[in-house]
Amino acid sequence: MKAAKSGTKDGLEKTRMAVMRKVSFLHRKDVLGDSEEEDMGLLEVSVSDIKPPAPELGPMPEGLSPQQVVRRHILGSIVQSEGSYVESLKRILQDYRNPLMEMEPKALSARKCQVVFFRVKEILHCHSMFQIALSSRVAEWDSTEKIGDLFVASFSKSMVLDVYSDYVNNFTSAMSIIKKACLTKPAFLEFLKRRQVCSPDRVTLYGLMVKPIQRFPQFILLLQDMLKNTPRGHPDRLSLQLALTELETLAEKLNEQKRLADQVAEIQQLTKSVSDRSSLNKLLTSGQRQLLLCETLTETVYGDRGQLIKSKERRVFLLNDMLVCANINFKGQAPLPRCSISSLVPLGPKYVVKWNTALPQVQVVEVGQDGGTYDKDNVLIQHAGAKKASTSGQAQNKVYLGPPRLFQELQDLQKDLAVVEQITLLISTLHGTYQNLNMTVAQDWCLALQRLMRVKEEEIHSANKCRLRLLLPGKPDKSGRPISFMVVFITPNPLSKISWVNRLHLAKIGLREENQPGWLCPDEDKKSKAPFWCPILACCIPAFSSRALSLQVSGADLSRHMCPISCVLAA
Repeated sequence: MKAAKSGTKDGLEKTRMAVMRKVSFLHRKDVLGDSEEEDMGLLEVSVSDIKPPAPELGPMPEGLSPQQVVRRHILGSIVQSEGSYVESLKRILQDYRNPLMEMEPKALSARKCQVVFFRVKEILHCHSMFQIALSSRVAEWDSTEKIGDLFVASFSKSMVLDVYSDYVNNFTSAMSIIKKACLTKPAFLEFLKRRQVCSPDRVTLYGLMVKPIQRFPQFILLLQDMLKNTPRGHPDRLSLQLALTELETLAEKLNEQKRLADQVAEIQQLTKSVSDRSSLNKLLTSGQRQLLLCETLTETVYGDRGQLIKSKERRVFLLNDMLVCANINFKGQAPLPRCSISSLVPLGPKYVVKWNTALPQVQVVEVGQDGGTYDKDNVLIQHAGAKKASTSGQAQNKVYLGPPRLFQELQDLQKDLAVVEQITLLISTLHGTYQNLNMTVAQDWCLALQRLMRVKEEEIHSANKCRLRLLLPGKPDKSGRPISFMVVFITPNPLSKISWVNRLHLAKIGLREENQPGWLCPDEDKKSKAPFWCPILACCIPAFSSRALSLQVSGADLSRHMCPISCVLAA
């Protein structure tokens, strides 16, 4: 057994040395324009002609503690998941990229193939090297039981972040090309279907290409389990903690880049639904709009009596200077059956813009607000989607500040309580004694109405946690009187409503004159900055020096104290 184990170690060492001799680093300044692999000065590692033995744990020794057994099983999960991941990357290249590049006639041009499979080869090189090192570490696990330092050495390099960042930033563009090719090129769609049917697990190209985005969260979960089962004082514990920190930082950066790329894709998808000649299209394509928040909300329409008339899902886009509401159209029209395409790659919805308005004209109306932010006497309020009433009716001037039916019931209870209190005062003036007409009964009436009011207030408060009411400007009527209309959205959860209210408020602050163009200059690459990346100037606080207190505040100190306040508001 020892001889076999020693032979395995010698074989792994020879393989590792052969790989190190085969490793070649090529800078872009030396080789330009040959292929996309030399882009951005990244290093290329040639390991394709070396086939190292797959990592494999030997038989479990006797006398291991329960924690050692668990750590051994977790190591097996790491080895198995990494092997599966590397095979998936190879399948992307061997089953899809290479045949598409060699196909005649071309189902996908060479340029588009480079965009679709951008950085897949580099990612495979990184993990091939990691797998080789993992094989060596697995072979000596029973004597060392260390894995954390291997993760630190393999994934703390800037090259790994650069390669994965390029892949994540390009992912949306790659999926867009695949969707368009599926809709316009039957040969490409048939190629994808054929490859999926021939694959052993029936995983689609999209299912394979999304795995690099999911890889680091999987690593983090495995290392967290390993750390939980690593006792204090173990030589691997500190390395595991450092590896987790590195991977979590890397995953956070990639998630932020993916979020920004998704926001750009949402704006592009919205732009496609707008006519090329419309003013909104020009605004969206100007490159000066940032998507701050985008979510599917449910718009509700109520009648004059507070009854629910209809509800429909809308896609609401909060840009840095405007609010856009769009209908969601999942049907659409395609030259080929969408059901067959959507099984291969998610197509996503199409949007039809319903309305858009400038952000400074949008007002959030909360329960109990008396309308101090707008003039109810000079502004006509209508409800979006509701039938127009006659101009002589009172329903047009009525603003439902809460869930209409509940709020009306609360108002009725308040009126009834006022009447009962007046009756109580009158009962107290009676000289005679009458059955069921005394102060005790009247007080019971008041207490019962107060209990009903508290219940109704709780119902309204609970319902309004997810209700977002917006007052939007409309076209003036024939007399020139401005008309505003109320839109009520139901958010998925209370935190979503809070996020919408806060983002709307911060976006309005960002549009103030003192924040235009801003008191910090952005970098040349504006697209790389997240929305509200710089502090928003909310207010200026004067600072005075006092000789009596020997307090001196310099300009640098003032800026240092003001910046954190602005940053908190912008978060």
